[in-house]
Amino acid sequence: MPRRMRIVVTSLALFVAAVGVALVSSLPLAAQRDGSAKTSRAPKTSWGHPDLQGVWDFSTGTPLQRPAELKDKAELTQAEADARLQRALDQRTQQDNNRTRAGDTGTYNRFWTDAPRVTSTQTSLIADPPDGRIPPFTPAAQKWYADLAAARKGLEMDEPTLGGFVDDLGPRGLFVRCIVGFNAGPPINPSAYNQNVQIFQARDHVALLHEMVHNTRVVWLDGRPRVSSRVAQYNGDSRGRWEGDTLVVDTTNFTFKTQFRGSTERLHLIERFTRVSESRMDYRVTVEDPATWTRPWTYEVAWSRELDKPNHVFEPNCHEGNFGGIGMLVNTRAAERLFKEGKGTDPATQD
Repeated sequence: MPRRMRIVVTSLALFVAAVGVALVSSLPLAAQRDGSAKTSRAPKTSWGHPDLQGVWDFSTGTPLQRPAELKDKAELTQAEADARLQRALDQRTQQDNNRTRAGDTGTYNRFWTDAPRVTSTQTSLIADPPDGRIPPFTPAAQKWYADLAAARKGLEMDEPTLGGFVDDLGPRGLFVRCIVGFNAGPPINPSAYNQNVQIFQARDHVALLHEMVHNTRVVWLDGRPRVSSRVAQYNGDSRGRWEGDTLVVDTTNFTFKTQFRGSTERLHLIERFTRVSESRMDYRVTVEDPATWTRPWTYEVAWSRELDKPNHVFEPNCHEGNFGGIGMLVNTRAAERLFKEGKGTDPATQD
């Protein structure tokens, strides 16, 4: 199936590193856990499975990819980690000062975004490949994105690519239309704000309710077959099983409108959820898409459950009822119509 119009959102990766709340332990996660992991046991359900229920915060201040200047260095000293945290806080303060002087609070002011509070010694969330970097795109993916960049020349970030709105929702896809959450996945990826997920659990299924746009994904555990591969879904088709105390979730059947960092409908995920204490969950995911990357890659995040906070997620508001999406479509169609009538400039050639 041909790749459809989607694009990698590199700006989000930078946003994660700048404003995420740091919570994770060093890689591998099992090597350094907080004190609660050593002094308390993970609870069990009445039927004997590990109890994953509750509201979990998956925010982090550790970047997804290892900074290039760190090369093969997987761990920082504690002093280096403290300095990294201070630099992030200083950068945030400087950005706020610059915006205040310019009379601009930014797209979202700091009330809405998560500030870094703690940092770990790991240099990236990516555990594999060993260099802590996302593998290169395949040659076919590189060509596709080069062609897409040429087709989108002169367009704003959230404008649909000229010639189609249904198959191409623009660079930020479904989440800028408030259809799915940009950090909810799958895979679940720390990003900016609303970084909470509430897990509900029964004998034969687990449901994950995300605070961001309230995505809800049901993972069936009863061995039922997958839906037809011809029935693609925004969240994919998830099937789970227990391997000891770890819930393993295998997800395929993504729609072409769903993308994770440039993936296609061939995206395949293996997620692992391991509750190690009352307040700590280890999340590890392997990402595979042979149409996009030259090899699979894996990242891991330690989730936190703050037991003294309300055990629910908050309802988000998004996009003013999606009127912004309607406006973008109307404006794009108007520009195309005027050009065809000889009354305007080709929008695709405008700088």
